[in-house]
Amino acid sequence: MLTFVGAGLYDEKDITLKGLEAIKKADAVYAEFYTSCLLGTTLEDMEKAYKKDILLLERKDIEINPGPILDGAKDFDVVLITGGDPMVATTHIDLRLRAYDLGIKTAIIHAPSIFSAAIGLSGLQNYRFGKSATVTPPYKNQVPESPYDAIGINTKNDLHTLLYLDLKMTINQASKLLLQLEEKRGEGILKNRLVIGIARAGSEKPIIMADYIEAIKKCDFGPPLHIMIVPAKLHFIESEALVKFAGAPEEIMK
Repeated sequence: MLTFVGAGLYDEKDITLKGLEAIKKADAVYAEFYTSCLLGTTLEDMEKAYKKDILLLERKDIEINPGPILDGAKDFDVVLITGGDPMVATTHIDLRLRAYDLGIKTAIIHAPSIFSAAIGLSGLQNYRFGKSATVTPPYKNQVPESPYDAIGINTKNDLHTLLYLDLKMTINQASKLLLQLEEKRGEGILKNRLVIGIARAGSEKPIIMADYIEAIKKCDFGPPLHIMIVPAKLHFIESEALVKFAGAPEEIMK
């Protein structure tokens, strides 16, 4: 059997009791942290807390050569630990499908996800979010435009946009890239636009800041992991939450 166990958002304490029980009962425990990672802990701390040896996998071990994991899961209980909630990452869905095709039973033990955490920390209403997107660094001097497209589509539909950032990318860098696309496209969807930046969700002291994008790109959020939200028109409760919890300009409540 192959069990996907979410480790939560920040450190080894975020795991659920069900997840911990599955790890302790497993014959083999693997972990991958290339889709997401836990900034508040180390592999050694996790092994100590879970009282289990954990083999750290690279991307190729899951996407290209998952044979050892699947072969073991045919006859033994195997656990794969991931950051956040296991099935947020498409690569884990692919691995589960491969297991299914081989007749291997699978299970999912969910955990806190950055998607729900970011919405909760911001105070925005979860049913008002549209398509999300990922902001990545330029590739061969080309800036991927899909995040800007997502913001545009959601804006037309009066929906908030959640922007995942590359694991090494800061809110400052992402804001500058989006503004570069704004200048290139000339569409003006980010002009005088409120943006929310969140860092270290799940820790005792997460950072949540809301301001206009020109100001946000200068704010110090510390090291990644970071995530951004570009809100649509705000409900009055959302406005109040952003002012009180994220330091947004009070004028947005008028």
